[in-house]
Amino acid sequence: MSTQEDRLFLITGATGTTGKETVRLLLERGHRVRALVHREDDRSRALAAAGAEIAVGDLLDFDDVSTAVRGVSGAYFCYPIGPGLVDATVIFAQAASEAGVRSVVNMSQISARREAVSNAARQHWLCERVLDRTSLLTTHLRPTFFAEWLIWWWGLEDGKGVLRLPLGEGRHAPVAGIDQAHVIAAVLENPEPHDRQAYPLYGPVELDHHGIADAISTALGIPVSYEPVSVAEFAEGLASLGKSAHLIQHLSNVAIDYRNGIFQGTNNLIEVVGDRTPLSVEAFVDEQRDAFAQSGSHFVPAVKSKN
Repeated sequence: MSTQEDRLFLITGATGTTGKETVRLLLERGHRVRALVHREDDRSRALAAAGAEIAVGDLLDFDDVSTAVRGVSGAYFCYPIGPGLVDATVIFAQAASEAGVRSVVNMSQISARREAVSNAARQHWLCERVLDRTSLLTTHLRPTFFAEWLIWWWGLEDGKGVLRLPLGEGRHAPVAGIDQAHVIAAVLENPEPHDRQAYPLYGPVELDHHGIADAISTALGIPVSYEPVSVAEFAEGLASLGKSAHLIQHLSNVAIDYRNGIFQGTNNLIEVVGDRTPLSVEAFVDEQRDAFAQSGSHFVPAVKSKN
C-alpha cells in the first residue's frame, strides 16, 4: 500500500513559468514528480537532472495524456494561451478520471468569467466548470498578470526601459511564478481543504504601470517609463511581431478588462496557502536582472507616424 511519501505528482507545462518552479519545489520536498513536456530539450534535461521523471507528450493527444496520468495521485494542469484549451481540459478530465487521479490544481486566470469577451478567458471559465463536474478534488488558480510578463513586454530603447502597453491607468499587483508555485505545491500536498475553491492570486503591492516602471527603474538603476497606447495600436504591433490571432484577441480584450479594474486587488493567499511572502516588483526584477538586459519577445514597436 502506498504512503503519502510515495505519491506521484504530474506537472503539465513543466518547463513553463509556474511548472518548472513547482517541479523543483516538490522534488526538494522529497516527492516523486513526473514532468510532462512537449519535447526533450535543455529545459527538460535540467528537470531530469533534478530528479523528475520526464514524459514527452501533447495535452491534445488522449493517448499521451492517458499515459502521463497513469499512477498519478495529483496533477497540475496548465495550458498555454492558444487554441485547444477546452479540448485539452476534456481530455485531461477523462484520462485523469479513468486513471484514478485524486486531485487537480487548474491554472485559470483572473479574467475567467461567464461574460468574458476574451475567447481564452471565457474558455477558462468553461473549463473550470468541466473540472468541477468530475470526482477530482479540484482547485482553480486565478492569478493577476504574472511578474514575468514584465520581462516579455519589456523594451530597451537607447539605454532606457519602456513598457508600451494598452492598459491605461489600470492597476494590479504583479505575482511571480515562484510564488504561485508555492501555492500549487501546497495544494497538491494537501488538496482536501481547497476542493472546489477558486483562488485569485496577487503579488504584495497594487500599482499602476507608472508605479511599476518606477519600481523597475529603482531595481535596475536606469530610467524606465510607461507609454500607454491604444488597444488598436497594441493589436497592430502584436500582429507585426507575428503573434497569433487567438493571442491578439485575448490580450486586446483583457486590456479592456484591466482598464475596468478586473485585475485589481491584493490578498494574503500566497502567505496563508503557500507559506510564502510574495516578491515585490523590485525584488523580482533584482532576481531576474539578466532577463532585463534586452527587449522581451512581446515588446511592441512604436507606431510609426502616417504623416
